Amino acid sequence: MSGSQCCSNPPTTNPSSGAGHLQQLGGLNSYVTGSPDSKLTVIFITDVYGSEAPLLRKLADKVAAAGFFVVASDFFKGDSYVPDDANRPIRVWLQDHGPDKSFDDGKAVVEALKSSGISAVGAAGFCWVVVVELSKADLIQAAVLLHPSLVTVDDIKGVKAPISILGAEIDQISPPELLKQFEVVLSTKREVDWFVKIFPKVSHGQ
Repeated sequence: MSGSQCCSNPPTTNPSSGAGHLQQLGGLNSYVTGSPDSKLTVIFITDVYGSEAPLLRKLADKVAAAGFFVVASDFFKGDSYVPDDANRPIRVWLQDHGPDKSFDDGKAVVEALKSSGISAVGAAGFCWVVVVELSKADLIQAAVLLHPSLVTVDDIKGVKAPISILGAEIDQISPPELLKQFEVVLSTKREVDWFVKIFPKVSHGQ
């Protein structure tokens, strides 16, 4: 999330309530949707626009309709990136929201879910490296990266959970060449199931 391409597709300005509701999980305000009786949970690690983005909530509701309990926590604690803030460009904003902070919060959310009886937790990350960090720490049972950012080959070497990487052909941050390197690394990890797909004519963040 270090370049302007990450910010080229901002959400609509009106937050959506979605089909779910808000509750506290791991000390974070979280949008939750789906049956609380499901033992399978998917955590959405949002992009810079946070958990109020209407499309993100729509996607969360769609995944929930497939039988999962879905959680989109506010990892930015009310301080999502504002594209029109000239005094705080993305590089400045990132200084307050590094992956290390989001990882600690993500770990707390995972632990809260598992303490409530959830048997398996997957994580889907929109642009954010936190999903990989959760997988490297063996905290989740499945991982999905969508137009990844800040992810290195060494990160992929440490992945411990089954992983899908869905990238964009037009991507300055994680270009197809990098994703192909990820694919090479994953092909050597016989203990981890994996899937890599690059979507043609699609830009980062779309």
